[in-house]
Amino acid sequence: MKFSVFTASTPQWSPEVAAKTLAAQGWDGIEWRITDQDDAPVPGFWAGNQATWPLATLARDTPEIARITHDSGLEFSGLGGYARCDNHDDVETLLVATAALGARQVRITVPRVGQGNYREAFALAREHFEWVTERAAAHGVKALVELHHGTLTSSASAAMRLIEGLDPEHVGVIHDLGNLLIEGQEDYASAFELLGGYLAHVHVKNVRWCPRTVAEPDGSVLWDSQWAPLRTGQGDVRGYVDALRAFGYDGWVTCEDFSTDLPLEERTRDNLAYLRSVSAPR
Repeated sequence: MKFSVFTASTPQWSPEVAAKTLAAQGWDGIEWRITDQDDAPVPGFWAGNQATWPLATLARDTPEIARITHDSGLEFSGLGGYARCDNHDDVETLLVATAALGARQVRITVPRVGQGNYREAFALAREHFEWVTERAAAHGVKALVELHHGTLTSSASAAMRLIEGLDPEHVGVIHDLGNLLIEGQEDYASAFELLGGYLAHVHVKNVRWCPRTVAEPDGSVLWDSQWAPLRTGQGDVRGYVDALRAFGYDGWVTCEDFSTDLPLEERTRDNLAYLRSVSAPR
């Protein structure tokens, strides 16, 4: 397996600093966050993230992305795009850049739930992904569907319903340990077997569930999910990696740690050490 970092999780670093720091720590690759984001007085994961490339200027920025990545010695594990499958212009922009960079694969998002009838939204998303897969094939790249809580594809089973029958050379699934702890959890080995050749990429982060400090009037206790360090969250990272290895997966494992228990540079360094330790042959 090769290990990379998604730059959504490195908001305080400029692209130059992110690439140089991760390379010096020994990471194999980088997954650039690409989206038009809001400004923020303090860099954050989702707004004001300094390691994010704007979608609006992606075509112009592509040579600079390539230079920074190649100069650092890192590989592309893919591109972390946010273009939704029904926004064909933005999807095309991402696919063109993925091909130009030699990044091979790029995330294309699906609609969130709660925005209309699920069955109808799912059927439309399937139609859009048929188009996405055709365009990915035209550019010689692969479009990725992420398993993400709150979306039409929160589980491996849902993702398979979305893309089954499409060309696995040009469409695949990102399996995500942390997201599945919030919604969509299925036995890892079974999920990998279900996805088969559509398992194209892996994201790793961790989560802890915490009870709310104030109970409901009837005494009910509600729980909220929080991002947690890889070592201490409720997800079994070692067991997850073991299941990947047993399935025969030997691709990219991209870390996107949104916990803040440790300072950023210490966090990324420790995450790599931990991932290497749990993936070492035993």
